[in-house]
Amino acid sequence: MKAAEIRQTFLKFFESKGHQIVASSPVVPGDDPTLLFTNAGMNQFKDVFLGFDKRAYTRATTSQKCIRAGGKHNDLDNVGYTARHHTFFEMLGNFSFGDYFKHDAISYAWELLTKHFHLPAEKLWVTVYAEDDEAYEIWNKVVGVPAERIVRIGDNKGGRYMSDNFWMMGDTGPCGPCTEIFYDHGPEVAGGPPGSPNEDGDRYIEIWNNVFMQFNRTEDGVMHKLPKPSVDTGMGLERLAAVLQHVHSNYEIDTFVGLLAAAKTAVDGAAPAGNDADKDSPSLKVIADHIRACSFTIVDGVIPGNEGRGYVLRRIARRAIRHGYKLGARKPFFHQIVAELVNQMGDAYPELRQAQTRVTEVLKQEEERFFQTIANGMEILEAALAQGHSQVDGETAFKLHDTYGFPVDLTADVCRERGVTVDQAGFEAAMNRQREQARAAGKFKMAAGLEYQGTATAFHGYEHLVCETSKVTAVYVDGALVAEAQAGDDAVVVLDHTPFYAESGGQVGDQGELRNNTSRFAVEDTLKIQADVFGHHGRVLEGSIKAGDVFTAKVNAEARAKTVRNHSATHLMHKALREVLGAHVQQKGSLVNAERTRFDFAHNAPMTAEEIKKVEAIVNAEILANAGAKAEVMALDDAQKSGAMMLFGEKYGETVRVLSIGSSKELCGGTHVKATGDIGLFKIVAEGGVAAGVRRVEAVTGDNALAYLQQLESTVNAVAGTLKTAPAELEPRIHAVLDQVKALEKELAAAKSKLASAQGDELLSQAVDVKGLKVLAATLVGADAKTLRETMDKLKDKLKTAAIVLAAVDGDKVQLAAGVTADSVAKVKAGELVNFVAQQVGGKGGGKPDMAMAGGTDAKALPAALASVQAWVGERL
Repeated sequence: MKAAEIRQTFLKFFESKGHQIVASSPVVPGDDPTLLFTNAGMNQFKDVFLGFDKRAYTRATTSQKCIRAGGKHNDLDNVGYTARHHTFFEMLGNFSFGDYFKHDAISYAWELLTKHFHLPAEKLWVTVYAEDDEAYEIWNKVVGVPAERIVRIGDNKGGRYMSDNFWMMGDTGPCGPCTEIFYDHGPEVAGGPPGSPNEDGDRYIEIWNNVFMQFNRTEDGVMHKLPKPSVDTGMGLERLAAVLQHVHSNYEIDTFVGLLAAAKTAVDGAAPAGNDADKDSPSLKVIADHIRACSFTIVDGVIPGNEGRGYVLRRIARRAIRHGYKLGARKPFFHQIVAELVNQMGDAYPELRQAQTRVTEVLKQEEERFFQTIANGMEILEAALAQGHSQVDGETAFKLHDTYGFPVDLTADVCRERGVTVDQAGFEAAMNRQREQARAAGKFKMAAGLEYQGTATAFHGYEHLVCETSKVTAVYVDGALVAEAQAGDDAVVVLDHTPFYAESGGQVGDQGELRNNTSRFAVEDTLKIQADVFGHHGRVLEGSIKAGDVFTAKVNAEARAKTVRNHSATHLMHKALREVLGAHVQQKGSLVNAERTRFDFAHNAPMTAEEIKKVEAIVNAEILANAGAKAEVMALDDAQKSGAMMLFGEKYGETVRVLSIGSSKELCGGTHVKATGDIGLFKIVAEGGVAAGVRRVEAVTGDNALAYLQQLESTVNAVAGTLKTAPAELEPRIHAVLDQVKALEKELAAAKSKLASAQGDELLSQAVDVKGLKVLAATLVGADAKTLRETMDKLKDKLKTAAIVLAAVDGDKVQLAAGVTADSVAKVKAGELVNFVAQQVGGKGGGKPDMAMAGGTDAKALPAALASVQAWVGERL
């Protein structure tokens, strides 16, 4: 049975059991900052399990795209070397939100596996949590699994409820026992049953996990029974496919066969003629796996970068490219495999097919950068090797790996060729330090937010900036619910009615004031505690605040007006960018506040001055037209059919708010002007790149735009005054000044070269013969790095067989250059020589065997350092 058939059979089976088939959510959870990537099928239902969200259905089934390559769930280092680890995989799941529980979940799993996938019942083993007698009885008495194939797993991870068969969402929150189903491959495969000392073998493979969420764990560790226990189950598609296709490795299933072949073809095509990569190489498996993770991550809006998800994507891509390099590739090849991936998975995930060109281009750009990085890394590594140590320290290896993207195994390969080792222990210590930081950043904690049990907040801020009778429903100080907050306290106040907009969709939260006859509270920011609960963050200025108090809630009208002008202009700018640059422009993030709008979008080249002018012209034309803005609430499907554009990173429910303003129509929950003319004036003030394939524009509107232009005019007038010309004549005057500066620089360089040449001729007589090698160590007065190199080349030509050190001094700083003629590098290396001298003057350096540079900070020590060169060279001859 092909993987595509398995996926379809699973979904249709649960649909027949009353489950709603729900589309896979993106691998980038735009509405959940606690997750680096979607790593389980339940992620998109997390708010449902927590009670923050409700769906029209109580049963659901999905085939979810998952990535485990960063943070707590990180399988990256195992990929390619085990049979079942992947960075990207598909999780088949069925879910009950307070509907059915253990009996039906277990029965459904057994029926599907034995009746529809036709797995022999005698080859299936199950595990249960040791204390879950209910699940044990269902398996044994209802399903009929013999007791000898049911394994009770207790607390085997060092603490209470710390078990392979007890699942927790975080340190606190929903949790419960789980039961897992294992397939027995037979005695010809090594390994023991689950719970045995040999359980890590490949004979017994977990294929299904049923999680029973029946408790809520509080911070004190107490387990409270949930009023509506739920079910979250998952089964890896690749693992099940391996079982049903009678292979022992996931890399032998149908979806990987084509990818492995495409990977081999691409690698061999990017290598020197005659290259024949081993088709069974773990490196090909790495490449075949990583193309899936990289492609789907790019489809969902991530671009390779140096932090967060972009960093993980870059690391995965570069790991794949490095494995291609290891197999012989010397030019970009990885992007060529996207076509085969689309062939394999494009029908199941149409978004992949639609984004094929963009995914290919992004990966090709990353490859081109990394092949250059490999060249740059070699230069840095050469400098480290030139120090002459028998081992490259772990911190240097880690810096090459982490900062420059130069893999440690490539570092080790180069070192082995030079008879040098890598401090693996030091490297691993640095890596572990980074892993711990990543785990801490990615760990999900249910107690991270404020717990609120009251009524929802009614938002009136679209129509009004003041609510006369807003009642306090909760007050928090230092993250804890309190009875009362006093003057001077920093607090969070929840209201039953509010005009304050809570930060969402890139728009910042409102500021303002809560006031009554006795108390006053300054609202500094407004954020959502839950989807429909607004937290007003600020300080009690007068009196006190407690639940039940009634206030007049008033938004800062000036700040709101500035913000809505910027937000509405953002919509018009987005539309204009697509008109000018192309339909590929997609929003990748935004920040809208009272000062400006910042908008990130997909585009592979800097905007030209002409393109910026066109965008400004389009937006300002919309403003002059003074078209009205209209917001409509409608079903999500209807909004999509109307052509409304969705914004990246926004979470949408079953009904959405569609904003039409000018020629723009987008889904947006933000606040906006009543007509485009209210924006006043629009001006782009900055444009630049923030990641590969992502550009950022910043713009101002209204009085901020006017202030920007007035300041620009003042600057131009001031510069014109300094250069003694009129503003209109400023450009030719600047060019004339620059031409004059270039001429003077050229004269200065010529003078330095002439001086150095004269000094160089004088230095020839100072060279000393040491065992047939001319040795010269001297200082050049007034020289810079370029002059040192030029003089070095002339001296090497004239001395023929020589080792030379030249120095230049500027205050306390020392610049050094060492050179060795080609016939002598086997005995004396310039990198080692210059490093020897540099260490004596408070510095270090290195380079190639025939030419190397260094620096130092102790000019007083230079004479003695130069005097020691002759003896040092003599020891090596």
